Amino acid sequence: MDETTSASHEISPKRANAEPRTIEIVDTTFRDGQQSPLLFDTEKYRFSLEEKKLLLEGLIELGVTHFEFFSPVVGAAEEQDVQELIAHAQTLTHKPLLFLAHCRCNPTDIQKALEVGCNGLNLYLGVSPLAQQHNAQKSLEESVQLAQEVIGSTRQAHPDLYIRFSAEDAFRTVPDDMLRLYDAVYPYVNTFGMPDTVGLAEPEDVTATVSLLRQRYPQARLECHFHNDRGLALANVMAAVRAGVRYVDASIWGLAERSGIPSVTGVLFNLSKRYPEIAQRYNLSQCYPLNVLMASILGTLVPYTEPVSLTNRTHTAGVHQKAVLGEKKVYEAHHLHDFGVDKNQLLLGPLSGWNLIYYYLKEVENFVINKEQAKQIAQEFKGRTAEIGRHKKPEELLLEIATSHGLLRHTLPEEVPTARLENLD
Repeated sequence: MDETTSASHEISPKRANAEPRTIEIVDTTFRDGQQSPLLFDTEKYRFSLEEKKLLLEGLIELGVTHFEFFSPVVGAAEEQDVQELIAHAQTLTHKPLLFLAHCRCNPTDIQKALEVGCNGLNLYLGVSPLAQQHNAQKSLEESVQLAQEVIGSTRQAHPDLYIRFSAEDAFRTVPDDMLRLYDAVYPYVNTFGMPDTVGLAEPEDVTATVSLLRQRYPQARLECHFHNDRGLALANVMAAVRAGVRYVDASIWGLAERSGIPSVTGVLFNLSKRYPEIAQRYNLSQCYPLNVLMASILGTLVPYTEPVSLTNRTHTAGVHQKAVLGEKKVYEAHHLHDFGVDKNQLLLGPLSGWNLIYYYLKEVENFVINKEQAKQIAQEFKGRTAEIGRHKKPEELLLEIATSHGLLRHTLPEEVPTARLENLD
């Protein structure tokens, strides 16, 4: 359903099926991302407004146009930030942007979201057995009636408002209960979500659920939100998109409750493998700079599990290092340069072989050394790796050994003190 079209004005299935395939990232860094335990681990607790503006600028430069915020009712500070961020975003691009408030099916939540400038709502309500008993504490019938009344009246008052509706904890909800809830609001929504709130789903479950919803609601678009409790969030995204989902929830680094959700850059990296048109819609070279920006704000390294990272171009094993020195493709199958990672790292350490030791001593430390000498030094280095630790770095041990072998250094011209030799022959 077109974002500027009222859900009450039906789009024919023919038009919906003929619509060009588009995949959209819905960034939730400013909502689910702020719920991440990592903000507490790094003693950040909450992004400042200026930090949020920097992250927003990075996301817009990447090409993201859909942003999810907290409902303003969570607090005065968030309310003020949402207003400021919406105003700031509109100065950064001429593209149409969607500012989505994550709201309960509550008229007060909705009204406050509209007052601060949100032009879309991400509404949710839980009808799983656990939600009925412990969370919403409403029966299925009461929940259906509530959703129908609130969403129906919101649509009537705001015919052009974008509305997404989700059954919270969809994969622990009885399918017939979810369908009964969705049936009641189908005439009023643009998009249905299927949040895997507790990271329960497997790709096969995702494919089945998407197929069910596509068949039953051909005029509604679909959105997915997968948590990573089982480490399956990204795999579930790929399954959902293959099955026909248009909107993918993600955040920078995958920051979110508990173990998080898929990362924006990880999703784009993987989707671009199957859907080349992603490269036309998003400025993929900004992926790595965005990850580094978050690292600078949190004061920590880009996670080693993040695909778009220098870690994913770092080699420690001697066999790998030898191969990469000759031809990177041997152990680097993906073009991360297209995503902003323009270098790689070979880490000198206990697993390094003579090839890297030769390279390091000759090219970095400027020693006059041949391959046979490098092999002898490497053998001694390997025999003393137990000395490596917090109090002695690998480089220190290697230089100690090289010096004991009486190696001399090349004399570099004074006018070019940083010159590097690049001839290994």
